[in-house]
Amino acid sequence: MRLVEISNGVEIAVEEAGTGRTVVLLHGWPVTAYHWRHTIPVLAAAGLRAITVELRGLGASSSHGGPFDKEVLAGDVVRLLDRLAVASFAVVGHDWGGTVGYLLAADLPGRVTALAVEEEMLPGIGAVVPEPGARYYPSWHGPFLRAPGLAEALVPGREDAFYGTFLGDSAGPEPLADDAVATYLAAYRRPSALEASVGYYRTASADAEAVRRRAAKPLAIPVLTVGGEFGMGRAVAASFGAVADHVEHRQVAGAGHYPAEQQPDVVNDALVRLLTTTHADGSQPT
Repeated sequence: MRLVEISNGVEIAVEEAGTGRTVVLLHGWPVTAYHWRHTIPVLAAAGLRAITVELRGLGASSSHGGPFDKEVLAGDVVRLLDRLAVASFAVVGHDWGGTVGYLLAADLPGRVTALAVEEEMLPGIGAVVPEPGARYYPSWHGPFLRAPGLAEALVPGREDAFYGTFLGDSAGPEPLADDAVATYLAAYRRPSALEASVGYYRTASADAEAVRRRAAKPLAIPVLTVGGEFGMGRAVAASFGAVADHVEHRQVAGAGHYPAEQQPDVVNDALVRLLTTTHADGSQPT
């Protein structure tokens, strides 16, 4: 990956593969762009230019103390793509990357052609996670990270226990691959990762307000939602169905919070169908 300075010393880690129409992939928490390792070669082989972005403060990207509200993160992506001279693009977002992707699509209707969201519910537009995901997807991490000073006091020196527990619980019955867990734990041992982690979760009110301001005008572009059987599941479609006119859902059997890693063939098939049938103006064949 290479670092691109976007403003005020903030550097965003980015990697490209393939040529053709651009697809921007945004990871979530607590993972990195390594989440897309099974997706990138498939998109490139399908004739697409895939750009993976590591969000501010996570992976190899710097933070400079934030801020970490999702409007700022979306602005980071816009500035990055302007530097790369990308005019129009589709967005694929996992977890927080899905919220960032929604803000991009809402703010740039002339540039964003399609949106795919994996395992995310929009702030302020949640939905009930159905079984069996309700038994597996953790509910403890949000309150822990939002409690002032708590994570800062307890996580340093115990990063593997904290992040590792979440990765294990949220994966569902089938754990993530050992190499993925090792990669994520190595990235999140950095002090800046804790700063970003608490920052991402302590912007809940601002993030919900950002979504509310845009929700009155539904997205007109095609939206694909992806939910893991043991993750958020169909709650992803319920949340995004409130802000988009055209939502197709792919439920991924056997997967938890990381379908693109746990069942890559299923996810890649859905992504390629969306991204190769959507026209440059965001429309699809009738």
